[in-house]
Amino acid sequence: MNDLVGRYFDAAIAHLQRVREEEADTIEAAAALLAEAMAEGRRVFTFGAGHSALPAQDVVYRAGGLVPVNLLNVPGVAGVTVMPAPLSSALERVSGLATATLDLTPATTGDLLFVISLSGRQVMPVELARYARDRGLKVVGVTSLAYPEEVSSAHPTGTYLKDHCDVVLDSKIAVGDGELTHPGAETTFGPVSTIVTSALMQAVVASAVGRLADRAASGECPAPPLFRSGNVPGGTEWNAKQMAENAERVFYTH
Repeated sequence: MNDLVGRYFDAAIAHLQRVREEEADTIEAAAALLAEAMAEGRRVFTFGAGHSALPAQDVVYRAGGLVPVNLLNVPGVAGVTVMPAPLSSALERVSGLATATLDLTPATTGDLLFVISLSGRQVMPVELARYARDRGLKVVGVTSLAYPEEVSSAHPTGTYLKDHCDVVLDSKIAVGDGELTHPGAETTFGPVSTIVTSALMQAVVASAVGRLADRAASGECPAPPLFRSGNVPGGTEWNAKQMAENAERVFYTH
């Protein structure tokens, strides 16, 4: 195997192992909030700007995922779907976009919002987390706590995403998000943030599903509303039924 390939996989595996061990308690804390929101019929939203949108999307409308999880889609900032691509980075620094988007959803007191931002320093994730909590939502932040130690906040308050959350999941990603070096390359490369952050999000969902399934097995509540793959027999019909039964909490079909 190419040495850089091996080094990349080693770095990704080491990061996954580290968050598995060091974030076990916060994963369970976030899962408890998600399971509670599901059991109480609350609404659940995820948000990420730029490449942080990828882990946010990874738990929305997918096989094995919880049906009532919705992407808070702020136009122009989800991944690299806008052209020119640098516009998405510029929009993340603009005040009011994310909060206006949240205002246009039915989100209310007791609902749950996951805000994903690797650095946790830009205007949009900080503002969104603050505003959501002011409106009575529970907020789970997924970020790297290495950034506040080394990089100043871009928000006027000087605060970071971590300062406005009920639970913070630390991805442990180093500043710069590059695990590899090469004598002929002028900067680091080989980011693992998407892998690690997606794993954190899926771990939270897995634990929440387990909590709900335990309660369902004892007759306390219905089975957790989960999607099946649309590529297996009956999957499409199953998913349509699940979305219909949870229509009041599903916004990605509108």
